[in-house]
Amino acid sequence: MTTANAIKLHSQRLPAPQSGSLGAYVQAVSGIPVLDMDEEQRLARRLRDDSDLEAAQTLVLSNLRFVVHVARGYAGYGLPLGDLIQEGNVGLMKAVKRFDPDVGVRLISFAVHWIRAEIHEFILRNWRIVKVATTKAQRKLFFNLRSAKKRLGWLNDKEVKAVADDLGVKPETVLQMERRLSGSDVSYNALPTAGDDENVYSPEDYLATGEEYDPAAGVENGDWESHQHSNLSRALTTLDDRSRDILNRRWLNEDGKTGLAELGQKYGVSAERIRQLENSAIQKLRKAMVPA
Repeated sequence: MTTANAIKLHSQRLPAPQSGSLGAYVQAVSGIPVLDMDEEQRLARRLRDDSDLEAAQTLVLSNLRFVVHVARGYAGYGLPLGDLIQEGNVGLMKAVKRFDPDVGVRLISFAVHWIRAEIHEFILRNWRIVKVATTKAQRKLFFNLRSAKKRLGWLNDKEVKAVADDLGVKPETVLQMERRLSGSDVSYNALPTAGDDENVYSPEDYLATGEEYDPAAGVENGDWESHQHSNLSRALTTLDDRSRDILNRRWLNEDGKTGLAELGQKYGVSAERIRQLENSAIQKLRKAMVPA
């Protein structure tokens, strides 16, 4: 079975990121095979030269895992991860449409710009409400205080206490919400205008960029760590109970490393014998973890 055919099979059971089962979606896209560069370029040429929509679908599906990785980097903005992934998927589809295989780069390297651009735009559209009201108490206060301020203007101490008592919140929360309501929105990607200080920054300037945030490298490293962890767990099952317990207490115990003498007392042998058993178990693990 080719990679493209395997991707088609996965697409048949792929849930939507906003369907209520985000974990199932993430698990599904993580299981979709990644195309190698030759197959990716072949499909991209079919799309460019023949308008092959099936090739476009395969290109999109094989890169959905990278969208999840990028979207998770924006989780701190208070927006649902499913929505961020959905917007990132739109960016990926736009990138697939514009991708030129003759440039000689991987699709995901080109698509990161489009994925981030769609997520940035989504955050921009929702920035104000995210910053103003993020908790249940704040949302309740937000809608009630807006109407109260139309009558009262700026609140004095007595009015703050009255609003707080009426809504069942702390006076400090009322003052905080009043400050938020009095503020104005800041452009997400504003550029300095004529006469402005050239050292002007917008929220977009604080988003992480650079090679260390490359989604392909992040997913690759994550997959490798997961693979190594699985190999270690499988290798541990090949040891006898005593050897496994010694390694757990010596190296894998979160509460700290157990001494050789203490383990010797437990098993009624010398500390030197425990050391020998430990070294033997480590050698067995190394052999078990080497791929056949």
